[in-house]
Order: sequence, then C-alpha cells, then structure tokens
Amino acid sequence: MSLQVKICGITKRDQAIAIEHSGASAIGFICVPGTPRYLDAYNIRAITDQLSIDRVGVFLDASIDTIRETVTIANLNVVQLHGNESPEFCQQLRALNIKLIKALRIRSQTDLEQSIDYQPHVDVLLLDAYHPEQAGGTGLTIDWTMLKEFRPTCDWWLAGGLNPNNVTDALRLVKPNGIDLSSGLENAPGDKNLERVAELFAKIEHHQSTSVTTPLAPNSIPGRTSNEAN
Repeated sequence: MSLQVKICGITKRDQAIAIEHSGASAIGFICVPGTPRYLDAYNIRAITDQLSIDRVGVFLDASIDTIRETVTIANLNVVQLHGNESPEFCQQLRALNIKLIKALRIRSQTDLEQSIDYQPHVDVLLLDAYHPEQAGGTGLTIDWTMLKEFRPTCDWWLAGGLNPNNVTDALRLVKPNGIDLSSGLENAPGDKNLERVAELFAKIEHHQSTSVTTPLAPNSIPGRTSNEAN
C-alpha cells in the first residue's frame, strides 16, 4: 500500500489545488477558532469544492453537534480529533459515518500505550509530538525510536516536525501508513511553500523507489527446484 500523505493547515485555495496535484492524498483544515491556521466552515467550503482528495477537519475538544455542523457546511469527509476526546466520544462520532483520525501527543512509552484504548474506535491513529501548550503544528518531532515496534490494529500516521529534510530519515526508521505535515512546509502559519511541497514528494518518491525489493524469480526461490517452479 502506498504511503498516505496529508498536508494540514491549509488556508489558501490555490495552494490546496497545487498540493493535490503534487500528490497529496489528504488536505487538512484547522477548525479550532483562535488558532493561527483557523478557517471557518464557509471559507473551508470554498476550497473543498475544488478538491477530489480527502478533506480533513481538525477539531479540538469540540462537541459532536459542532463537528456535525462543520462537516456538513465545509464538505468534509474525514474528522481528526486533536484534543482530549475519549474513546467513547470517538465511538459516538462513528454515527457520522465518516473516516475518523485520533491524534495522540507522544512523549513517552506510557503515552503510546494509551493508543490501545482508541484502536477499536478509530480508522487512523496520528502520533504527534508533545507540546505543553500547543496541540499541533509545533515543529517538534517525536523520538522515532519509540515507534520502531509500534503495530496497532488500525492504520497509523506519523506527524510532528516532519519536513523535506528529515522525512526519509523517519521513513527509514519507522513504517507508518501515512505522514502528516504542516509547519515543515510553511513560509508562515497557513501559507505553504510549494517548492518545499514539491521537494517533499520528490524525497518520498526517491525513498520508495530505492526501498523496493526486487522479487525473486520463481526458479530461484530457496528450496524449490526448476521442476517445481514450472
């Protein structure tokens, strides 16, 4: 399965369209008032109507009614929860019948173990770096070595300080189903640098092309004779 790439904190329509054409599989919009990359639902809709990839709304301890209303107005098909939402809250959101991502801020193995409670109730776990005051977009990275053996029962994506300069280092060490980037691709909060976006996808493509193992020919599989291969 190919690596999922989500670019988050989009505020400009032309940049969203360019990022989709670059190869992103999802674009994220911050639905948290008072934060630097916030857009209201109607301004998000002006962008999402131009997109054909996944459209993710990022929420922080919002009510189910608020999430439902925003999803409808903004034409979103994925919800990402980035606050202290409980596994039970995640299960209740399943009634919206959309893809659900739960972000967890990781600073220790104990933080990682809390993911066990969420795995049955979400489609994707997103592991982000811990910051005492900010929920995301901090530019901080996780200690990737903690994640080398992370094998949840659902998909998981890596976030936290990823950028074109370190993404291949991360992907050599851990094997997420997807990655999520925001501040590492910006000129300023909400203003993406499209040259860095292009550099990111070039680095990912090079990593994937050099990581592919060439399959053995049938008659060269250890333990098989040429007659068995025919």
